[in-house]
Amino acid sequence: MALLSVVVPCYNEEKALPFFYEKITQISEMLKERYQLETEYWFVDDGSRDRTLELVKELRATDSRVHYVSFSRNFGKEAGIYAGLEAARGEYVTLMDADLQDPPELLPEMFRAVTEEKYDCAATRRVDRKGEPPVRSFFARCFYRLINRISKTEIVDGARDFRLMTRQMVDAILSMSEVNRFSKGIFGWVGFRTKWIEFENVERVAGETKWSFWKLFLYSIDGIVAFSTAPLAIASVAGLFFCGLAFLALLFIFVRALAWGDPVAGWPSMVCIILLVGGIQLFSIGVLGQYLSKTYLETKRRPVYIAREKE
Repeated sequence: MALLSVVVPCYNEEKALPFFYEKITQISEMLKERYQLETEYWFVDDGSRDRTLELVKELRATDSRVHYVSFSRNFGKEAGIYAGLEAARGEYVTLMDADLQDPPELLPEMFRAVTEEKYDCAATRRVDRKGEPPVRSFFARCFYRLINRISKTEIVDGARDFRLMTRQMVDAILSMSEVNRFSKGIFGWVGFRTKWIEFENVERVAGETKWSFWKLFLYSIDGIVAFSTAPLAIASVAGLFFCGLAFLALLFIFVRALAWGDPVAGWPSMVCIILLVGGIQLFSIGVLGQYLSKTYLETKRRPVYIAREKE
C-alpha cells in the first residue's frame, strides 16, 4: 500500500490546527477507501510561541500517523518546508498550510493527476485574490510579472506552496540544500511535469496571517536575488549609461567654454546631477551587496534549521 506524507509547516497555528486535523483526516479516509493510500502527517513547529506544539503532541498521543519536528527557534517557513520534506517517508508528498487556505478537498484530484495522468507534480494556483488588501494584491501581481521577465525559471502567478509531488521530485528539491531558500523558484527550477489546478481564494479558517507587507517585500527580494542576475546587469548598464552621459557633458562644457567663455552658472542643476549620480551609485552598491550577502551566508554552511524535538 502506497504512503502519502502530508507536510504542514506551522507557526502559531493553535487556533487553526483542530479544524485542519479534522478536515485532513476526513480526506485521508477518502483516499484510503478509493486508492488504498495510507497517510502520515508531519507537522513542523517553526518555533511557535503558542500551544501549537502541545496540540500536535496531543494529536500524536491519539493518532500514530501524526509526527512532528520542532525547531529550536523560528527559522522561517522555508526552513519548515525543507524540514518537512526531509522527514517525509512517503512515495508521494504533499505540502500544505494549516490555515485551510489550501483546500484539502483538492487532494483526490491532485493524486489522480500524479498517478493516473502520470504527472510528477500537481500544483495549485489561486485565480483571484478576494479578501486581500488591494495594495498587496497589486504589488504581488507586479512581482510575478517582474520575476518572470528577468528570470529563466517560471514562477506562476498565484502559485501556492500547496502541491503533491512524487518521491523523485522531492529528492531533487532536497538536493538543493541552499540556506537562502525560495521554494516557489526551486519548484520551478527542478522542472518535472506539473499539472496546475486552479481554485478561488479561501480565507483563513482561524488565526491571523504571519505575512506582513514588509515580510513579503523582503521575501520577494530573496526570490529575485536567488533566481535572477538581472539586477546586476541593470546596475552595470546604468553605470555605462552615466559614464557616457558624463563624457558628453564634459564635451559640451568644453565646446561651450571655447565658444562663449565659462560664466559661473548652473549650480542648482549641478547639485541635482550629483545627487542623481550618487543615488545611482548607492543603488548599484546595494544591489551588489544583496548578492554578496547571500554568497557570504552560503559560504558559512550553516544548517537550514536546528531541530529541538522530533518524533
